Amino acid sequence: MKNIEIASINQIDLIMKIIKACTNHMIKNGIFQWNDKYPTKQSFIDDINNEDLFVLKHEDKIIGCVCASFEMDAFYKQITWDTSSKKNIYLHRLAIHPDHQGQGFAKYIMKFIENFAKESGCLSVRLDTFSQNKKNNHLYSKLGYKKLGKIYFRDQSDMPFNCYEKLL
Repeated sequence: MKNIEIASINQIDLIMKIIKACTNHMIKNGIFQWNDKYPTKQSFIDDINNEDLFVLKHEDKIIGCVCASFEMDAFYKQITWDTSSKKNIYLHRLAIHPDHQGQGFAKYIMKFIENFAKESGCLSVRLDTFSQNKKNNHLYSKLGYKKLGKIYFRDQSDMPFNCYEKLL
């Protein structure tokens, strides 16, 4: 059984273990998307305090998380989006523990967020992912997300991050 719920601060250590496992897994596979500078524990604490962080539970164990915010970060302003920026949801830091990857859990989270966004009256879901992360780029394209541009996070990589949007 799987379910998604708003994260609470008492789950932060479990969330950070998943993030560390994902970071190590990506680096081991030559994907330098996350590192010791990003994502930070404080980012997740802020997400929790803003009630923007969701956790995915499978058999009552947290195996993943995602931040879904109604606030557009400044770096997204350089992208020409397909919808107006009045009411959208922005996804950050989607993570599924490596032991559970490839089993449809990321797709499950994405469908949940899309339904949440629709119910909230959003025009679209927007996100970015590392250009060198082939698995993520394939997932978002397969789910109907349109690649609209690239942004750079120099603290993370000299390679770009692809920005995607899906109309609801």
